[in-house]
Parts: sequence; structure tokens; C-alpha cells
Amino acid sequence: MSQWHQLHQLDSQFLEQVDQMYDDTFPMEVRQFLAHWLENQDWELASRNESLATLLFHNLLKQIDDQYSRFSIEKNFLLQHNLKRIKQNLQVQYLGNPLHMASVIAACLREEQRILAAVNTPEQGDEEKIMQNSMISERQRELEQRMTAMKSNVQVVEQDVKFLEDLQDEFDFRYKTLQTQEHCDRNSIHVKEEVFRLQGMLNQLDHKRKEILQKITELLNQMDFLMNRQLIEELIEWKRRQQIASIGGPLNTCLDQLQNWFTMLAESLFQVRRQVKKLEELLQKVTYEGDPVPLQRPHLEEKVNILIYSLIKSSFVVERQPCMPTHPQRPMVLKTGVQFTVKIRFLVKLPELNYQLKVKATIDKESLTARGYRKFNILGTNCKVMNMEESVNGSLSVEFRHLQLKEQKSSTGTKGNEGPLIVTEELHSINFETQFCHQDLTIDLETSSLPVVVISNVCQLPSGWASVIWYNMLMNDLKNLAFFTNPPAAIWSQLSEVLSWQFSSYVGRGLNSDQLNMLAEKLLGQQLNYNDCQVSWSKFCKETLPNRFSFWLWLDGILELIKKHLLALWIDDYIVGFVSKEKERALLKDKLPGTFLLRFSESSREGAITFTWVDRSENGEMRLHSVEPYSKSQLLAVPLPDIIRDYKVMVAENIPENPLQYLYPDIPKYKAFGKHYNNKPKEVSEPTETEKKGYISSRFIPFSEFPNASTAPVSSSDLLPMSPGVYAELKQQLSPAEIETAVCFEEMI
Repeated sequence: MSQWHQLHQLDSQFLEQVDQMYDDTFPMEVRQFLAHWLENQDWELASRNESLATLLFHNLLKQIDDQYSRFSIEKNFLLQHNLKRIKQNLQVQYLGNPLHMASVIAACLREEQRILAAVNTPEQGDEEKIMQNSMISERQRELEQRMTAMKSNVQVVEQDVKFLEDLQDEFDFRYKTLQTQEHCDRNSIHVKEEVFRLQGMLNQLDHKRKEILQKITELLNQMDFLMNRQLIEELIEWKRRQQIASIGGPLNTCLDQLQNWFTMLAESLFQVRRQVKKLEELLQKVTYEGDPVPLQRPHLEEKVNILIYSLIKSSFVVERQPCMPTHPQRPMVLKTGVQFTVKIRFLVKLPELNYQLKVKATIDKESLTARGYRKFNILGTNCKVMNMEESVNGSLSVEFRHLQLKEQKSSTGTKGNEGPLIVTEELHSINFETQFCHQDLTIDLETSSLPVVVISNVCQLPSGWASVIWYNMLMNDLKNLAFFTNPPAAIWSQLSEVLSWQFSSYVGRGLNSDQLNMLAEKLLGQQLNYNDCQVSWSKFCKETLPNRFSFWLWLDGILELIKKHLLALWIDDYIVGFVSKEKERALLKDKLPGTFLLRFSESSREGAITFTWVDRSENGEMRLHSVEPYSKSQLLAVPLPDIIRDYKVMVAENIPENPLQYLYPDIPKYKAFGKHYNNKPKEVSEPTETEKKGYISSRFIPFSEFPNASTAPVSSSDLLPMSPGVYAELKQQLSPAEIETAVCFEEMI
């Protein structure tokens, strides 16, 4: 069953997460129509290989053309139209940057895997999360019901005003008619009856005016409650969810429902505003002593205008935070001279506003000079008009795709950070301004991105991302740019969840409780309970471990190692990864000889992985052996599954044996890694082309030898180096039919 088909079987709450992943950058239609083809391409590799990315980009366009032809045969004009438009948009976006396309698609597929993994392996606290989601759903249902009731009440008021207008017109006509009949005897029965009827109509008119004013007052109070006590709260919740999603948390940031509510309330407010103005028009035609309209109408008009101003100002939001296309999973870290994208949305969707709102992007509108921060110019197309055609769902939005930052020179003519904070702790803000003009109202609108970190070298990216994580994990005030002058500490229970998000969002699977406990021990030392322990910003990202690098830089190196070299094994849950020496011994002590596990090195800043296996001495004593960790450069030369398949150890009498038989807990090696082998051995029935030329076929075989073959190490801390010096001995031990020339790279020692 394809991954896309599996997603279709999920509950609505997970399908909503899938829905939020797809937008103009990668339309869901393409994912749907080309599901099988997309899942059979290596987008992860393509995101790092421009030649492959270019090839896949053109193949994608060809696949779209083929699908277009199928729709043409089916005479499905609508899908043809949509597909043609999608192809044009993809060409505009990615023709000059196919690497970006590959990274976007890889990120979407990886997020799909994370969602499926979350369904199949529920995390701790799921019951609490389900209860919270249930409460949110109940709150939203209540808001929906209140919105529907409010809309109905607005219609009632409009009908009442129309009835009042008709009643007033009739009264006005009869009154003026009576005034023209001056020749009539004012004491006649006809005149008295008419005066009596007019008095009754005037009483009815007065009663109706008071009733309408009361209804409008109650309606505005209802709207005030809906907006300030519920709708704005929903918007605040959405902004918090966006913060969480930006650092790898659950993708629950769809704005469509909020847009529906904002639009419904805005339409209703403008409708009430028209009715209040209508009362003013009616007042010009008919008024009388004790008329309630002159006294109450100005107050109602002021209140409805205040509500409109507040709603419109809140409707201007950053839908997608600033992000470099080259690093889609690490938004809010921007490198000078590199283009970034950001999307703005106006939640009040009125057709008459299409192409009316011109948005301008700036940086650091509030001066940061006093704090000694660096100053930047924003380059590229920084003024664009919001329109409904730019988004798939027809929302009123604008996406800036070609912005970049350039650092200003200081007064001394030099660049550099002269403030109290280091570059990666310095926070900046991308600001957006526009002006709303509608129905004689003019409102200046502003919004800002979440704080961004501006780097000048890609090597600063990990530290910049750590700052983004820490800020958005702990801070609800979206404008606290001085946050790192005194950063608060995090509680481990909070930090551990965020660390798990880094793995689930970046490499497709989060961390389990055992792995998190090992990380807690590394940060905080041995404790009985880590949940309430505090972790300072300095301990997380600045203080060096015994191996001369910080905790976060070590963890980030492992993330990169997984993404580039171990992704499939990590997603398959074959890597124990984070495990202490004591825990490792406990896991392996009762296992069959040849059982091994994979864990990450604690002494490599760039990320490295090793394997530890168990065997038994002649007297039955358990022995653990660990191989020297493999680094990125070594895994680039030989993939880990191939290393595990071919690994040899020189035992007694210099006989090479593969000690790795069962992946922990008890999975046969071939079953776990067979599908991941790259250089699969082939049965030779005829001489190969190499052999025909007089050469012996060869392949690389990683192997180790004990310092003393008769005295094997017994400590789990012992590392077995990969020794190329055994090549001659290997050659002597193997028969001609079994010859395999074993070669080891010097850098793999």
C-alpha cells in the first residue's frame, strides 16, 4: 500500500495535518495524481545533488504532461485547466532552483512518514492530548454556533430596519397628505380619525426605533464577546500553534476556519454599520420629541467602528514565516545574501478587496541602534499587492519569494556585531505594512514575523536554529527581541518534547522515553526524575561537554548524520541511537551471541555511529565489543548496511568471521538490512568483464582485528580498530574460489 493511500485511511485530525502541508509550493493535486511516481524517487538525495534535482524536475513536468493527456482523453476540462496552471507555477518557482523543489518534496514526504509513525506508535501523554483536542473541538463548535446565531440576528435587525423604513415612509406620506388638506375642517370626524391613526403610527414608530436600537446594542455586545473573548483567543492559539509547528511540532496551523469566522464577523459588522447609517438617513426624514435615535445612534456607530478597526487590524497575519528555500525545515534563520520567502494573509476575505491591499516589507522597524545590534537593508521585490489568485484556496494573500538581507556598514565603515549578544542570539523582525480602505474607512495595518536570526555564514546555522528553538519554546511575546539578554531556563519535560520534534520533523521519527532519558543524563547527570529539572540556555547550547563542543551541536551533528546517511534505518527504527554504556550492557546481556545494536558516538561533534555486539567466552562469560565509530566521510564511501553485511573480525588462527548476526532485539541481519544493501553480491556463473581482462574482482570489506587474537577485549568501552594490515593474511586464508580482496580506506581507521 502506498504511503499516500495509507494517509487516506487516517482520522480527520491527521488528515487536517496533511492538508496543511500542501500549498502553492507543492500542490496536493500533484501529490495525488503522481503518488506512485513521487514515492519511488530519491528526493532526499536530489535535495543535495543539483544534477539529480534538475533531472527529477524535468521528469516531474513530463509526468504532469502525461497526466494532462489522460485528462484530455477523459475530456475533464476543469482538471486540465488546474494542471496547466500548476505546471506554470512550478516552472516559475523551480526552473532556476530545482534543489529547492527537491527539498520541498522531500520535506513533505518526510512529514507524511512522521504522521504515519505518530499514528502507529503513540507517544506518551496521548490521552492528555486527545482530551485537549476534544476540548478545542468543543470550543470551536461553540464558536461556530455563536457565529451562526449572530448572523441570524443581523438578518433580523436588517429586516426590522426595512420594516421601520416602510412604516416611516407610510407615516411621512399620510402626515404630509394631511398637512396639504388645509381646507378640511380640522374638527371633522375624518381629520380626527386620521390624526388618531397618525398618533398610533408615531407610537409604533417610536416603539420600533427603540426596539431596533436595543437589538443593535445587544448584537454589538454579542459581536464584542465573539471577537474579543473567542475569535481573538482562537487567533492567539493559532499563533502559538504556528510557533510550535515552526520548531518541528504538530502541523495544526490551517487558517481556513479562522478566515471563515473573521470574514463572517466582518461582513456582519459592516452590515450593522450600514443599518446604523440607515437610521441616520431615516432621522433626516422623520424625528419627534423624545426620539431615541439622535441620542443612541452616535454611540452605536462609534462602537461598531471600534469593533471593525480591531477586527481588521487582527486580520493581517504572517501565514508562513520567513524561510530560506535551501533550508525549509529551519525557518527564521536567514543568511545574508540568500533569498528567503514569507507569506502574508488577510483573514477578511471580501471580493472587493482583491488587488487593493499593497504590502511593503521592511526589517527592524523599531530601531535597534541603542542596543548595538547589526542593521540590515532588505533587498528584492519588497512591495507586492495581495490577491486571491496567488493561493490554491483563493485566500487573500501575498507571498514574497525574492527577498534577501544585506548588512549595513557601521559608522566606522566596517561590518560586524558590536552589540551585547553574539550573532546567533541577536533577534530581528521582518515587518509588513498596508492600508485598508473600505466603505469610507481607512485603517493602517501592520504585522511582524516571529523573531529571526540573521547569519553571515552557513556554519552558524545550527546555533541560529538553537536560538529559534529556545525562543519559540518559551516565549509567547512575539516582539521580545531582547530575549537572549536574559534567557529563561527550560523544564526538561518541555525541552524533551521539543527535542523529539527535531527528530520527527527532520528525519521522520521522534525519540522514545529511553532515548530521551539518556539525553537527560548527558545534560543533567544521573537523577531519579528529570521532568522538573531545569536546563539553562547556556547548558543547552553554549557550555562545552568534556569533548569540547556543546550538547546542541553534538545533537545537531547526529541529525545531519541521520538525514544524509541513515534515514531509512532510522525510520525503520533499527537504530537504538542514544544509549548509555550501562543501558547497553543491560540490553545485550541476555541476548544470543552475535546480537548487535547501533548507537551514536558521544565523542564526535560531526556525528558518528558505531555498533556493539555480544559474544560468549569459552566459560560462558558475556563479552561486549564496539567498533570504532563511523563518520560521515566513511559512510559516504560505504553505506552502513553494506558495512554491516561485510564486516569481518580476525579471530583465532587469523580466520575472518562476521560476528554480526542479529539486530537488537532479535531480527536476523539479512531481514533487517537486506533491502538496504547497495552493492549486493552476485553469483558468478561466467567470467566478468573485469576477469576477462586478467583482473581478480574485488570489493571493499571492512574488518577489525583484536590487539591480541587470543585475548579478546571484554569491556564495552573497548574499540576494535579497522586494520588494513590483515589484507595479506586474509589472502592466504581464503581459497581461490572464495577470494575477495579486502581493502580498507586509511580514513576509516
